[in-house]
Amino acid sequence: MSEVVRTRVVVSGHVQGVFFRDTTRREAARRGVAGWVRNRRDGAVEAVFEGPAADVRALVAFCSSGPRDAAVDSVTTGDEEPEGLAGFEVR
Repeated sequence: MSEVVRTRVVVSGHVQGVFFRDTTRREAARRGVAGWVRNRRDGAVEAVFEGPAADVRALVAFCSSGPRDAAVDSVTTGDEEPEGLAGFEVR
């Protein structure tokens, strides 16, 4: 089994109101990655991805472009210690 990693992502730009959270949830479910995604008051989207390293990297890469109507300006990431999350939720 591959190493489990956890990454926090903050995505800025035109990322709210474009189904970013729901699309991220579907991508995470498809890849078997746990965590959560939420809108922030500053207009960004924040997410935590926890799972196999390759799948977490793929979700971080997805956040660089997001869904079709998104316009991503920047993506900041930070590695964290895995917590053993199960499932993925939109907050």
